[in-house]
Amino acid sequence: MAVKILAVSDVVQPQLHEPAYLRKSCADVDVLVSCGDMPVEYLDFIGTVLTLPLLYVRGNHDVHYAPNHPGGDNLHLRFLRFQRHLFVGLEGSICYNKGDAQYTQSEMLIKVLRLLPRLAVRRAWAGYGVHVLVAHSPPRHIHDIAEDRAHRGFNAFRLLMRVGRPMFLLHGHVDTWDNRRPRRTVFAGTTVLNVNPYMIVDVP
Repeated sequence: MAVKILAVSDVVQPQLHEPAYLRKSCADVDVLVSCGDMPVEYLDFIGTVLTLPLLYVRGNHDVHYAPNHPGGDNLHLRFLRFQRHLFVGLEGSICYNKGDAQYTQSEMLIKVLRLLPRLAVRRAWAGYGVHVLVAHSPPRHIHDIAEDRAHRGFNAFRLLMRVGRPMFLLHGHVDTWDNRRPRRTVFAGTTVLNVNPYMIVDVP
């Protein structure tokens, strides 16, 4: 049974503040997923109008999030099953000014290594590590902006995909104003999607 995700990140969209638009365009969505840098009020509004559970990771600007806020389930370093689909998350961005939810390449590698044993075991019998990896940042050299340090992706995500092979990797952090930039890339069997500012994703 497929699960339909409304994934959001980074940029508030006026149309998603319209109940009529939400109910018409997202009526069959099963879960709201935030890839970070989203106001709490925005997530609460969408979730309330559509009566959706929330799964999320923090972005580098979500420093105001307190424990158990904005509600829902924080996926960071957690495996969570939703309607027979397995999710896991990795928050934050590359460290560029030593703020909260910012990590060096080495720090993120350590976090990825914590997840890899379970991902690898599951991949051995299921063919994939999890259905969905939710991240704020992209993998290095996939959708990131090489010349902009703050928006560089994580090298460790490439290792995670090679060894753990999530079915999907959803991320934000990188703008999509330039339509020439790809939003969908397949790497090592994982479909990487830049959901910024929002995207509906069907996971089989």
